[in-house]
Amino acid sequence: MSAKITAELIKELRERTGVGMGKCKEALEEAGGDIEMAIDNLRKAGMASAVKKEGRETNEGLIGFAENANAASFAEVNAETDFVTQNERFKGFLEDVCKDALASKPKDLEQFLQQKYSKDPSITIDQYRALIVQSLGENIKVSRVLVLEKSKDTSVGIYSHMGGKIVTAVVIEGASGLENLAKDIGMHIAAESPDFLKPEEVPADIRAREEEIAKSQVVGKPANIIDKIVEGKINAFYDQVCLLRQKYVKDPSISITQLLEREGKKIGKNLTIRSYIRWQIGG
Repeated sequence: MSAKITAELIKELRERTGVGMGKCKEALEEAGGDIEMAIDNLRKAGMASAVKKEGRETNEGLIGFAENANAASFAEVNAETDFVTQNERFKGFLEDVCKDALASKPKDLEQFLQQKYSKDPSITIDQYRALIVQSLGENIKVSRVLVLEKSKDTSVGIYSHMGGKIVTAVVIEGASGLENLAKDIGMHIAAESPDFLKPEEVPADIRAREEEIAKSQVVGKPANIIDKIVEGKINAFYDQVCLLRQKYVKDPSISITQLLEREGKKIGKNLTIRSYIRWQIGG
């Protein structure tokens, strides 16, 4: 890099145009360090979006996913208006992002945005995003990306709700071929929004806070009675926030744990939920 094309200059061009760092560096080198000329050249090349678009709020969006036999990928892409999220180019971009994430299995979002776009290796994913900004006239943002690996004796179920506004995924361990069961539990998660998988995962400070609230509600009662009441309230709290303790939305007579036990007995397997995700736009 020449002396006058500094990292700060590249960063400024990146912030003003929405174009990736690599292309910004090239544009500045071609323009001899003149940032205004670099912006003009990028815009002529169809790469740079208007500066004001990049700064706009992106509160709408869609969550997409892609999967194969080995993994499932998820991505949230945001825009300024719900109108744009229903545009076919926006949906095509989301689909491309999910497919590229599935293929490359990036370790984080930053790495993913800087990788080459599979259909046009001359640009990065982030530069492809900038082209979509230019095309649709709104700020577009890839806010998160995740890849879930599949393995032997696991089943991954994915449930999309409200046209991609909420997406859940459940990984059941113990048997393959139970994608429908995992998807049903994913539907439950979309509706009930559990905070934790099981009581053991509830942080100590949250449990302590719940205990304190419970104790404040039974002041003046005998100590042994207080302990029983507090324990009962903590269990009720777990029933509300822990997935395995929640009542199954399709059959409230059983919990998710009992559902897994019932379905496991049918096939002679011990089924457990290894992990789950619940993504909601803006959440």
